Amino acid sequence: MAPSSKLDDVHELVAAIFEQVQASLANHKKNCVALFKVHLKAAAVTQPAKSGNGVKLVGEKVFQDVFMDMVSRVLVVKKGPVTADRIVKYVGAFVKFMNEKVLEAKAKNASSSTRKDDEDETSTSRFVTRLLGWLLQGFVAKNKNVRYRCIHVVSEMISHLGEIDEDAYNQLRDALIDRLNDKETLIRAHAVIALAKLIGTEDPDEVEQGEQTILQTLLEVISTDPAAEVRRAALLNVPLAPSTLDAVLSRTRDVDPVTRKLVYAGALGLKLAHPRHLTIAQREQVVKDGLGDREPSVRVAAGKLVAAWFDAVLADTTEDGGADLGAWEGDDGGVMKGLVRFLGLFDVFGPGEAIAVDAVLSILTTRPDVPDAFVFPDAYWKALSPESALLARVFVEHCTVAKNEARLETAALPVVTAFAFHIQDAYNGMLEVLQEIETAKLLRAGLDDDEGDEELDEELAKREVIMGELLRIMLKLDYGDEIGRRKVFSVVKDMLAHPELPPGLIERCLDVLKEIMPSERDLIRVIVEIVVELRETEEEDEIADELPLNDDQSDVSQATIRREKSARKAKSREEMSSEERTHADLTDIRCLMLCIATLERVNGTFEDNSTLEGILGDLIIPSVKRKEVAMREKALVSLGLCCLIAKNMALSSFQLFLSQAQNAPGELKVQVLRIIMDLLIMYDQEFFGRSADTAARILDFLLQILEAEESAEAQAVIVTGFCKLLLAGMITESRVLTCLALMYIAPTTAENQEVRQCLSYFFPVYSYSSPANQERMQAIFMPTFDLAVRMHDDLEDDQEMISPYQFGQLMVDWTNPRKAAEIAVKDTQNLSHVHLATEILVALYDSDRTSDQQKSLCQLLGQLDIEHGLDNKSILKLNILLSHHEEQCPFENTAVEKIFDKFRNRFGRTFAKELEEIDVTEHMDDEMRDLYQRIGMDAPEEGEGGSRRRSRAHGKRRSRDDEEDEEEDEEEDEAEEDVEEEADEGPEAEEVVGDERGQETTQQEAGEEANEVEVPDAADKESPSRSATPPPARPTRARPTRQSSRKSKPPAKTSKTQLDAESQASDEENIPPLVAPKKTKGTKRAAEVAEVVDPPVKRKRTRIKAPLKPVPKEATPEDSDVEQNEPTPTKATRATKGRQSRLRKAKTDNRKVAAPPPPADFSDDNDADEADEVASSLASQRSTPEAHPAVSPSSDDFGGYSD
Repeated sequence: MAPSSKLDDVHELVAAIFEQVQASLANHKKNCVALFKVHLKAAAVTQPAKSGNGVKLVGEKVFQDVFMDMVSRVLVVKKGPVTADRIVKYVGAFVKFMNEKVLEAKAKNASSSTRKDDEDETSTSRFVTRLLGWLLQGFVAKNKNVRYRCIHVVSEMISHLGEIDEDAYNQLRDALIDRLNDKETLIRAHAVIALAKLIGTEDPDEVEQGEQTILQTLLEVISTDPAAEVRRAALLNVPLAPSTLDAVLSRTRDVDPVTRKLVYAGALGLKLAHPRHLTIAQREQVVKDGLGDREPSVRVAAGKLVAAWFDAVLADTTEDGGADLGAWEGDDGGVMKGLVRFLGLFDVFGPGEAIAVDAVLSILTTRPDVPDAFVFPDAYWKALSPESALLARVFVEHCTVAKNEARLETAALPVVTAFAFHIQDAYNGMLEVLQEIETAKLLRAGLDDDEGDEELDEELAKREVIMGELLRIMLKLDYGDEIGRRKVFSVVKDMLAHPELPPGLIERCLDVLKEIMPSERDLIRVIVEIVVELRETEEEDEIADELPLNDDQSDVSQATIRREKSARKAKSREEMSSEERTHADLTDIRCLMLCIATLERVNGTFEDNSTLEGILGDLIIPSVKRKEVAMREKALVSLGLCCLIAKNMALSSFQLFLSQAQNAPGELKVQVLRIIMDLLIMYDQEFFGRSADTAARILDFLLQILEAEESAEAQAVIVTGFCKLLLAGMITESRVLTCLALMYIAPTTAENQEVRQCLSYFFPVYSYSSPANQERMQAIFMPTFDLAVRMHDDLEDDQEMISPYQFGQLMVDWTNPRKAAEIAVKDTQNLSHVHLATEILVALYDSDRTSDQQKSLCQLLGQLDIEHGLDNKSILKLNILLSHHEEQCPFENTAVEKIFDKFRNRFGRTFAKELEEIDVTEHMDDEMRDLYQRIGMDAPEEGEGGSRRRSRAHGKRRSRDDEEDEEEDEEEDEAEEDVEEEADEGPEAEEVVGDERGQETTQQEAGEEANEVEVPDAADKESPSRSATPPPARPTRARPTRQSSRKSKPPAKTSKTQLDAESQASDEENIPPLVAPKKTKGTKRAAEVAEVVDPPVKRKRTRIKAPLKPVPKEATPEDSDVEQNEPTPTKATRATKGRQSRLRKAKTDNRKVAAPPPPADFSDDNDADEADEVASSLASQRSTPEAHPAVSPSSDDFGGYSD
């Protein structure tokens, strides 16, 4: 039979099999057997080669062609149809089946003598090699569906390729790595899956130098691929090993919640055998990020992972019996010991304590049966460890929050009296460790033996944790038992009075005292007694030899001993030795810590607690004067807490805090800034509500510190304080909003996550809370946008920042009226986006803006929410700005013009009916006239239907002759008057001659022809140092000048004082002329009247048309150069001469009034004097607080107020 006849039915058989496999996955195995038989039958058909030295594999080639023809029909099918996916799975299953058969045949031949050692290739290997090479060609296909299906097939069969040559392997590896950069997400995801299967086959030593391994490439994909689906594919397919743990755990902070969930449910839940395979830091990161995630699904997955860890630890505890956990036994079935060992997975000595508590609470919440097993025998409290003490505290707090008193009774928790004895035993044990440390220091004096010290320090840390947990448990006990309450009071008070009590236990002890004391006055009295006792001078030997508490000693005898100690005469500081002074300083610091902890828990006023006056005068005020930073920091914090409950003290001490904020180092500055912000929030009415000048000076001071501050923590404190003040409505300054907006996008705060996080929460909440806040945000848009443009242009190579357009999108979203909170009574319409559109359109009349700026602004116009329902005046304003833009300032960029026209056409369609009915003259007022002036147009005249407009050039031609005649008469009169004054002055005339250049400049400005000039706003004249956010610099263009044919008059001599007054009046008012020449065709300009705005961020440059006069012949070249750099005032018309004369006279009179002084310049030399002044002031207040009012501060004092 001819070979061709044997292969006639191959196509039909293969097609029938592929027809069946796309129907169901259940028949794949049967069809793999059937297709393999067809393959063997076809492979048996061969032909002798023409050369006679071999055979042609005709049958194999036919089968391969038919098989690839069947697969090619699937390659063009896009993702989705199930039939195509089944065929892809079948191809992978068939390749796997063929390789399994080859392995079985090799195993049979291994024991057979007929085995041929030189037979390397088989029909299966040749089929796989050709199929793989054919599919690799589709990796670079133009059709994305072909690329996807080819790589999908390869990812299914790559695990079962068997043995392939090295060239085919390298070709496959390189092709898959190239597909990691494909623009289609699905293709990249399947490339990751395929590459992950090659990790085990790659030898890192064989990789060329400088080339990444497959594992390194996939780890990079996990962190950097923009598509969450690709990151998830890499996360699930990368093996979990020490080298990959960091990359896997970094996905706990992924932006995609599904990816974060898969870290716990997939990567760690399925691949991590035991939690001890992770380090302590890694375990804490997993629990902290998982249980603290904002998505509930992620928290649930993390809770299941924590429960799985507990099961693994509990299994270990059950095996060894928990012998290392102590001798206590309870009816808990090993659950409590398992939880104690589970807590050992975390660091309960430091920041890991909170994470460990969250983990245990998660177990108690997800498994309600676990708390039922808790029983606390007496032996439990006698063999406490940090973990067991923490477990008891978490259990008590959990039952207290759940209000499950029955469970607490079932757990056999000790009563108050018994618990007080347990605390006393733990406290005595801590004192023994402290005594051992002192003894060891004396024995090892001069020796370098740190191992023993480390062991004792670790033991002391354990005792401190145990004491802290017992004190926190004590807060949840029932103090109905008076005997137990007295015992607790005695123990806790003696702990606070001990000079070696660890600082971390002071707050815990005070919490207990506050719980058991009847009032704040009694609490403060007890603390003052302890402070006085600590500050009494005693022999160091007596302190070192002090024994633990004696239970038999009564409270009366202890009080008698304290009174005897207080009666001793204390030494002065000059009489002490250096060691005694050091000991006294440490005691004062401890006393200040006691004061701080106490004042933080006081809610009453300073006047209600008169016992604080002694501490203030004897301890706090003297410590403020000290040079030691640690003591001064504690003293300033104590003084600040006192000010929070004493208004007069706060107002008189505020200047001291400001001086410290300017000059204090590092950490002290942060504390002082916190105090300042707390005082401003506490007494906002006194600082911001009574004097606008004081409020402005305070804000200027804080803004200057914020801009000059380099400390990230200090920046965060000021920014957080500003956000609180703005949210509460205590301040509404636009410059503060501008500064915060720039801080939000500034590259210098990119690493300051605390500032960025605070502002990312503040701006949406502030803007959406009320329409008034949105109006304030809209008011700062254009100045802030210009500053953002300037900041973006000044970026360095290593800095990153969002584009001005992205910043504009944020502002548009924050000012969206649809997102503003609903108000019960709506008197006015929210027009924030309408006003924003007005400002943007006016800004587009500035031809100095670049095409990129114009494009960004035009794109932002299209995102504004301007719909039906606007009032006629707003519609008219927008229509005026849109209709005259092409005439006044046409765009040079066609793309920008198309974007602008799109918005204009949409506006025209939306308000077509309203525009037909609006009469311009009905809405003509000062605001509309100002708008016309800002765009360089004349307002329409009344009469003739209000449709006729008067051009500036026509107005000038009609009145030019009259103006020139009047001007000549005035100049002649002024010249005659100046000559008479010069004759009377005599020697003083030389000063007038010295100012000849300014006089010639003035005469030149009065006689030049009309040319385009720029007049800076009055705010631009201010010093940049006074502005919290200086305005962006605009490029200055050379302005053409044209001399008039009229003969110029000789320069009139004017006094220097008059010139300065006129210049100052012009700069401050910046009033443009009412009549200006109409712009010629082809000239771009933007006339604008700048509003008088207090915040420096709202400074704008106004460009107007002004007539110029020729340069006088007497002027020197140097004079002309100077004149070109000065703004040229406009020529006065008959309609404005009287007004300008009155303004000039008024400004000349105002020049004599002194401006308000800038914020006080504080120096280090004045700190001690200011502290003494505050001390004396406070001392006078304390002597007779009711009879003598607070000392009135000086004029430089920010807090110059009284009740």
